[in-house]
Amino acid sequence: MVEDIREKIQCMQAAEKGGSGDEASAEDAAAELKEKMEHSRPEQWDRIPDIDLYMDQLKSYMERQHIGFELTDTDETLTSSMVNNYIKSGIMPRAKGKRYNRTHIGILTAICLLKQVLKVDEVGKLLGGCLEGRDVQSFYNDFTGMLDQEYSRTAEMIDPEAGAEKTVKQALQMAVSGYAQILACKTLLKTLPDEEAKK
Repeated sequence: MVEDIREKIQCMQAAEKGGSGDEASAEDAAAELKEKMEHSRPEQWDRIPDIDLYMDQLKSYMERQHIGFELTDTDETLTSSMVNNYIKSGIMPRAKGKRYNRTHIGILTAICLLKQVLKVDEVGKLLGGCLEGRDVQSFYNDFTGMLDQEYSRTAEMIDPEAGAEKTVKQALQMAVSGYAQILACKTLLKTLPDEEAKK
């Protein structure tokens, strides 16, 4: 996400020096990002397919669940080995006969987003605490509700018609805010007991 913002800023700076064509494409990119943050959301729980999916189907479905996949330039955003590692590390339940159900999709949706800002073991600790004593559906509904609020709040900050100077200042504010919140999150996670300590 930070790389995408940086790239958009560079486009805008080049546009101010180089002409209206580049400026229009920078505005289009910012408008597209704003549109995605306003309207693209993971499926509601009861709209997630109530059928078991094979790995390729799961990976394809996850691309629609997480707009961050669309905004990155990496060729492969979720691999079979990643999913298997999440299962081995215990932060995602095992597949049932190589098939994945609604529970897997719900948890993997959270993992894919949280892994952008936390290490895998931190994601596991956070999800372990969130899921303790509750079902995946309840957690997923809370998670997507928070995501909706944050996407909407961030979309309000994006001004596709802003010049490069204002855009740089806004991007810096977002970066500093993001850093402060990640720092607080990681510190709070350290105060939680490990799974081994709970036993």
